[in-house]
Amino acid sequence: MNVFVVLLERLGRDDLVRAGGKGANLGELVRAGFPVPDGFVVTTAAYDRFVTHNRLGNTIARALREEEGSGASIRTALEGAPIPPEIERNILAAYHELGEGAVAVRSSATAEDLPEAAFAGQQDTYLNISDEQALLDSVRRCWASLWTDRAIAYRDRQGINQQTVKLAVVVQRMVAAEVAGVLFTANPVTGARDEVVVDANPGLGEAVVSGLVTPDHFVLRKRRWGWSIAERRAGR
Repeated sequence: MNVFVVLLERLGRDDLVRAGGKGANLGELVRAGFPVPDGFVVTTAAYDRFVTHNRLGNTIARALREEEGSGASIRTALEGAPIPPEIERNILAAYHELGEGAVAVRSSATAEDLPEAAFAGQQDTYLNISDEQALLDSVRRCWASLWTDRAIAYRDRQGINQQTVKLAVVVQRMVAAEVAGVLFTANPVTGARDEVVVDANPGLGEAVVSGLVTPDHFVLRKRRWGWSIAERRAGR
C-alpha cells in the first residue's frame, strides 16, 4: 500500500512504531496462519500528518500544560479537524479493496499492552461501520480517543511521555459472531504459562472488553495428556 495505509499481512512484531500494539500483533497472527479477519492499518504516519496538517501540536501541548490531565479540548479539536485529502483517499481505497461492507474500526496505540502496563479499553473501538463517511469519522474519533482523561492519567502514572504517544487505527471485516471474547495464552493474574484463560459471552466481544457484562470464565490447565478445564464460572 503506502506510508499511510498498510495491509495486516504485511505487518509483524517489529512494526509497533507504525502500526501500534494491536496492529503489529494482528499482523503477527496472520503470518502465523491464524484465521484473522482481513483488514488494514491506518498508520501512525497518518496520525502525524493529520496533527501537522491541522496544526494541532500546539493545541495538545497547551492543553497538557494548562488543563491538568483533562483532554477535553484536545478531543474536541481532533474530532473537528479535517482528514488530509491524501489520507482520506488511501483509507477509502483500502476499504473498497476490502470489499466494503461492515467493518470494525479499532484503536492501536504505540503505548499499548507493554510488559509493565495494560491499556485495554482506554482507546475507542467502533463496530458495524458500513459507509465511507462513518468510516472516516470513526478513524478520527479513534485518533481523538488517544486523549481521553483516563488514558492521559494512566500514562502519567506509568511515566510515559505524553508527547511521544501516537495512534494507528485497525480496520477489519466484521465477523458475525455467535460467541466472542478474550483468550489469554498465559494466566494474566498468576503469570502461569501452563494455563489458558478464556472470558466470553454471546454476541460480540466488545461487551467483554468494555466491562458491560460479567462473561463466562474458563481456566484451562495443561496436563501430561493434554488440556483440561481447571475452573469454570458462569457469567451474568
